[in-house]
Amino acid sequence: MQRVLILCTGNSARSQMAEGLLRRLAGERFDVRSAGTKPGFVRAEAIAVMKEIGIDISAHRSKHVDEFAGDTFDYVLTVCDNANESCPVYPGHTTRIHRNFEDPAAVEGSEEERLAAFRRVRDQIQRYLETFPSADRH
Repeated sequence: MQRVLILCTGNSARSQMAEGLLRRLAGERFDVRSAGTKPGFVRAEAIAVMKEIGIDISAHRSKHVDEFAGDTFDYVLTVCDNANESCPVYPGHTTRIHRNFEDPAAVEGSEEERLAAFRRVRDQIQRYLETFPSADRH
């Protein structure tokens, strides 16, 4: 089974949603993990919009990338520019793939406006992961 690590800054929204989506899309093909360079907490909006499509990430927790130091991964996906710039080097033959997605946690406004931003980013990440592992490599 190939191992995949998905990174963003806070491990609170984008990488958490990507982890849940890739687990569903890939089934048993990949062992999927996520982490952040400055982890915080899993955003309630991310949990809510994933639940809307039948994926439960409520038990996920934000993890620091250092928790995976020394681990080997077949793929490291960065889903924000900041994580791409500060991504650690992983041993072995790791394929790094980067795609920047808007940070839905940065959107201000009403609850509905924030949820709309999370849905938009969730759907963008899902379309992107549907092409994984043939996605753009950087």
